[in-house]
Amino acid sequence: MFLKNIFRSVSVVKDISLKTDFLRNTPALSAIARVPCQYSTQITPKEQSEVKPAEPDYDAKLSADITKQLMQFFDEKDNWGAQRVYVGRAWKKEELRLKSSTDLHKLWYVLLKEKNMLFTMEHECKSQMRIFPNPERIDKVLESMDNLEEVVRERNKAFHLLETGETGERPFQMVFNKLGLRNFYRMFEHIVPKELNEKYKDHIFFYSYNETKNFVKLFREKLWVKKRRSKLQERRYILQLFKRFPNVDKSYLKELYPDQDIEKLRQSKLTASHLQQKAN
Repeated sequence: MFLKNIFRSVSVVKDISLKTDFLRNTPALSAIARVPCQYSTQITPKEQSEVKPAEPDYDAKLSADITKQLMQFFDEKDNWGAQRVYVGRAWKKEELRLKSSTDLHKLWYVLLKEKNMLFTMEHECKSQMRIFPNPERIDKVLESMDNLEEVVRERNKAFHLLETGETGERPFQMVFNKLGLRNFYRMFEHIVPKELNEKYKDHIFFYSYNETKNFVKLFREKLWVKKRRSKLQERRYILQLFKRFPNVDKSYLKELYPDQDIEKLRQSKLTASHLQQKAN
């Protein structure tokens, strides 16, 4: 009995000590539980305001710009698959002479861009086995570029003649090549004199072999026969014109065929029609 009372007192004391320890530590535990975890994945409103926006995708923007620039090599989408594209004529020299040098410079690059686009579309149509609409557009652009270059050359010549008394263009001369044919040779400056220049010695501006002379003689004969044949064809054509159209304009024929004697051909008996020959 005595032992039971001792055990009860000890247990009670033990329970009370544990209870007081728990109560004493409860506020601390509750405070710790209320503190958010530093490794939490949730973002507080304050931290959310400090989050920086995502940077734009520069690779996508660059690819879009490159695609937009490459599409300039193709025609407008409205003209894709069209049977005919309505365009204007080529630029004339008289019109280009009225423009300033700045406008000509801009127009040159516009024509160059148009030429690249037309060549790209022509190649694409050939690869797709389709008809390229209005292929004469390429000829018009090339003609415009040639006229523009000629106008710029005229201005450069006038400027150099006024300032220096020379044309300012690269000098040239007609020389003979190894085959004995006349060749157009553009001269240019050399740092090394021509007596010491090994590359200049490769240019042979004369011929002395007998084989070359025979070749030149036969070649000139061939050119003469070709020229004579073309003149005979022109003569027959003019006679047929006078035979079918007796009142044809002679001055116009002289402009077309300056090497032919139009008056002599008009008085020829071959120009008479079949009815006139029968009446005579």
